[in-house]
Amino acid sequence: MLLGYARISTVDQNPVHQIDALRRGGVEEDDVDVASGAKASRPKFDLVMKLLRDGDTLKVTRLDRLGRSVVHLVTLGAELRERGIGLHVIEQGIDTSAPEGRAMRARGLGAGALRPRRPGRTGRTGGVLDVRAAAGRGRTR
Repeated sequence: MLLGYARISTVDQNPVHQIDALRRGGVEEDDVDVASGAKASRPKFDLVMKLLRDGDTLKVTRLDRLGRSVVHLVTLGAELRERGIGLHVIEQGIDTSAPEGRAMRARGLGAGALRPRRPGRTGRTGGVLDVRAAAGRGRTR
């Protein structure tokens, strides 16, 4: 079974991008939390973790949707591995059900993939900054 999880940090954010990506990835049911990734308790995440069984796959769009701490992500990766649950991170090309993903899982998901994003260096703001820079040069598209 494929279970999807999405998270936004504030009610001002829109989870549609994440939900659309999960649906394109074959997820029919997804759960969305509105909570900081640093929060220990996220009700929808806790529900998904309870529903996951051996042979299931957890799908997310990016690792930072699961948590912002490398320690938390490594711990979560170990728990999923011990429970026989796959992890597919759509936008980062991580799929522990594929041979490459199983190798990455054996190495603890790889430190580079788990590195939290630095403020001001996010992929989410890059497009906005490019549009603003172009507008400043008199270009609208």
